[in-house]
Amino acid sequence: MKNRKRSLRARLLLWLIVPMAAFSLVAGWLTHANARHTADLLQDAALLSAARVMAADVRWDGDNLVASVSPSTIQIVGTPRGDQVFYRVEIAGGALIAGTSDFPQPLRPAEAPRWYDARVAQTPIRAVTLKRPMYDAGRIVDVVVSVGRTEIERDAMVAALWKPQLAIILGSIAIAVVLVCAGLALELRPLEKLAKGLAEHPSQSRARIDATDVHAELHPLIAAFNACLDIIERQALTQRRFIADAAHQIRTPLTLLGMQLQYARRQGTLDEVRETLLAMHHSNRAMVSLINQLLMLAQAEAADYTALGGERVDIREVVTRAVEKLALAARRRNIELVVSIESSPVVTGSATLLQEVLSNLIDNAIRYAPEATVVAIDADEADGWVSVRVLDQGPGIPAELRERVFEPFFRASEQEGSGLGLAIAREIVRAHSGTIVLGDAPDGRGLRVELVLPMADRQ
Repeated sequence: MKNRKRSLRARLLLWLIVPMAAFSLVAGWLTHANARHTADLLQDAALLSAARVMAADVRWDGDNLVASVSPSTIQIVGTPRGDQVFYRVEIAGGALIAGTSDFPQPLRPAEAPRWYDARVAQTPIRAVTLKRPMYDAGRIVDVVVSVGRTEIERDAMVAALWKPQLAIILGSIAIAVVLVCAGLALELRPLEKLAKGLAEHPSQSRARIDATDVHAELHPLIAAFNACLDIIERQALTQRRFIADAAHQIRTPLTLLGMQLQYARRQGTLDEVRETLLAMHHSNRAMVSLINQLLMLAQAEAADYTALGGERVDIREVVTRAVEKLALAARRRNIELVVSIESSPVVTGSATLLQEVLSNLIDNAIRYAPEATVVAIDADEADGWVSVRVLDQGPGIPAELRERVFEPFFRASEQEGSGLGLAIAREIVRAHSGTIVLGDAPDGRGLRVELVLPMADRQ
């Protein structure tokens, strides 16, 4: 399925038009209802007036009741649109006095005037009925007068009242939509200007969005976008520097290996060739170690931090395995490894990566510490954090270089090494939401490397 572009302007207009359409429907319905109510009131008032005049025209003629309905009475409810007028005058429950014989009557005529809808010869009408008592020779006779009219005039009046109001509502909505479209075009112009500016300079390394003339609601978005650009730029710079440094570091052993191959070709005896091959073997092993460290650093820098949250790691076990791995190297230099862990602190992460960090730190301590000295490894926990310290009695690292030693390929001394160990360690510790810091040993002699990791429950 093809991705469809979603226009902010179109969606804003949609959110405007839909409520306006709903409003116009409700307003049109209410206006029509009010117009019909007004027309009904006027029609009912005219019918009532005619019915009262007819009731007043009923009189006694001897013992009989007669009704003389004048044309002026009919004109009260008559209309120029040709509405038909019907009426009926009768004695309550008795004989018809005047009018239409098939005029429908309500089931129970009330004492007060009563309006109702009916049909005469399949023609809908609006009617009113009222009762008038007639007195004669001590008796009372109730006369029921009913007047009805077709609804042509009423419908025309509803249209005359409703259509202008509906036109005003629709015109107002149309004007509002036009003004909103113009406003959107004006207010979205800064965004279009920003997009155009970025498109004109796509190769600028410091291209950023200027939020000066942009609406306040967009400032957080622009700030986040600029922050992402800063992160991308830093990562790109780090990647370029890493590639350049890696190429430089790998080029040296490759050059050395090539020279050794050329030297081996010129040797005339098998012993000399074997000696050269042994040197080539050492060079190849060093290059393999360097490449493995480069891969480890790249893996640590690209680590998914959320992926390190499922495994519970016992720090005591990690330290024990790292010490066992380097015990032989320490014995060769007559260095004693002293481990002091009071409890079994547990963190969340990768046991393999944490063991790589501790192995690297202990290996550095063994390598730089004088012979016949002590390398101490201790760990404790407090306030939800685990601290692991590696202390040696070597020359240490000057304070001004303690931050730079975490940079790839930086070496603070002339000792053999690739300069990647601490860089790898820092990236792995960061992936575990921890920190790694360098300091002086407690007695002021040597280096103290401290890892601080969140405990499993805190993380």
